[in-house]
Amino acid sequence: MLPSEEARYRELMQEHHYLGDLAKIGHTLWYVATQDEQWAALLSFSAAAWKCGVRDRWIGWDWRHQYGRLRLLANNSRFLILPAWHYPNLGSKVLALCQQRLAGDWQARFGVPLLLLETFVDPTRFQGTVYRAANWTCLGLTQGFRRTREGYSAQAEAPKLVFVRPLRGDARTQLARAMLDPLYRTGAPKIMLTAEQMRTLPDFFNDIPDPRRAQGRRHRLAVVLAIAAGAVLCGMRGYKAIAGWATDLGPKARERFGCRREQGRYRVPSESIIRDVLVRVDPVRLDRALQQWNAAFGQSDQSLAIDGKTMCNALDAQGQQTHIMSVVGHDSALCYTQKKSVPCR
Repeated sequence: MLPSEEARYRELMQEHHYLGDLAKIGHTLWYVATQDEQWAALLSFSAAAWKCGVRDRWIGWDWRHQYGRLRLLANNSRFLILPAWHYPNLGSKVLALCQQRLAGDWQARFGVPLLLLETFVDPTRFQGTVYRAANWTCLGLTQGFRRTREGYSAQAEAPKLVFVRPLRGDARTQLARAMLDPLYRTGAPKIMLTAEQMRTLPDFFNDIPDPRRAQGRRHRLAVVLAIAAGAVLCGMRGYKAIAGWATDLGPKARERFGCRREQGRYRVPSESIIRDVLVRVDPVRLDRALQQWNAAFGQSDQSLAIDGKTMCNALDAQGQQTHIMSVVGHDSALCYTQKKSVPCR
């Protein structure tokens, strides 16, 4: 989509959709349905909702696996049929065409496969007729809480109808498996931190000397290191991703990590602070603290992943490539053991 087309897309969405425009943040794809080169409908697909009770119960996945598998879902976050194009069956036809190509487009753009689509419909305005006609399944209503900058709204406001559409016949089975099919594994193991893990994680870094000057310190070293470690355990890679994960933490999570409270709000360290600390901290002491945390929480793993890699440039005395087999806990991301070997002759 050209910059001029993106501008037009956003203007039309802001003007005609009751929720207005939605910025393209993270994994997001925009689609335009055309007829005779005329724009007829606009669609947006984004990252899935972190939590949704009726969806999670329908899938049947364990909460320990859920966070790492949300990347296999996409949310139809906007669907707008332009005013001059309200023709019978147009909406279901557009949805069907998107479903046919979305998985391939998502894989090509983000390197992640898709198994399931979801969307949320306001029942005070619509009944989801278009989704029903396109063979989406209505699972029921959400509890009505909405996400805010401070976390979640204190009271239920407007429950939404939840619709889902599997992109594979075995989507539910795959998402709920104790061991995810290798076809759908991407990146490092991810976990969802519990409240207890958030509260105790800073304690493991209390004995590490702070390499920063005392003047101007706004965040305790243990808190900065705990947030960075928590972000990496949850799959973040790079300073920007770690800082973004920290910014997305709600008030309760920030309090559990021991963040500094200022003017009634818990503050998280910025990207520059996280980078400065991680560059200068003693790596030996940091590694020892992380190993202690793994030893304390790794025993809670209910399933293990076995992964093998060939070390392309590591050869034995006979010129054979070295192979490493690792056993990693799904919940803790702890590497329980590694075995080096060379192929038998």
